[in-house]
Amino acid sequence: MFLKKPKTITIPKHLAIILDGNGRWAQARGLTRTQGHQVGIENIRKVALLCHSMGVQALSVYAFSTENWNRPKSEVDYLMTLPSEFDKKFSKDFENNDIKVMFSGRKSKLSKENLEILERITSQSKDRTGLILNICFDYGSYTEITEAVQAIAEDVKKGLTEPKDITQEMIASHLYTKDLPPLDLLIRTSGEIRLSNFLLWQAAYAEFYFTKVHWPAFGKTELMKAFESYSLRNRRFGAIKG
Repeated sequence: MFLKKPKTITIPKHLAIILDGNGRWAQARGLTRTQGHQVGIENIRKVALLCHSMGVQALSVYAFSTENWNRPKSEVDYLMTLPSEFDKKFSKDFENNDIKVMFSGRKSKLSKENLEILERITSQSKDRTGLILNICFDYGSYTEITEAVQAIAEDVKKGLTEPKDITQEMIASHLYTKDLPPLDLLIRTSGEIRLSNFLLWQAAYAEFYFTKVHWPAFGKTELMKAFESYSLRNRRFGAIKG
């Protein structure tokens, strides 16, 4: 089956990726799940630099979900070392390419050491003007939206706003992604076809692209396939276009 090719490639301003398949990629090669995660984390760096070079403004990656705490302790313990590994291995590349790094997710379950690392990375990169790499770590949309509603409720309680004045824009302004462009394209790797509590509010009018390729094997060729598919979409946002 031959897929139609777009005349021009449209680059999404805000791209999100559910990084799925590290463990399955590793097991298929006789490796441990931890080794799969190691390769998967390295691939975040590669794809972030690639997106930066192609003009993507923001890249949100689902690195650790609020539900991932239910995985085996050994795997969770390894995943909790990722902020430190990220800081050691990737900070110089991102500095050299003017990439701004931010983290979306709850902070209540992270260790003091990890919080300090995330805050330092965020502070050091806050004035950069290149790609914004949004790492969603201990992230879940249910939690994000709940925290936004709680913050607005506090404003109502203090008399700073009225319930009737709450708008979609107000809710969006309390989300972790408030400073990012609207989400254009969401990719999920490894063949699963669901959102898994990721950017549910932001994905309301995003385009979706699902691929069977595991995240560690997802590179430029697969990214271009996703962008080609995105370029063929007719984004109407509920309206009718000719």
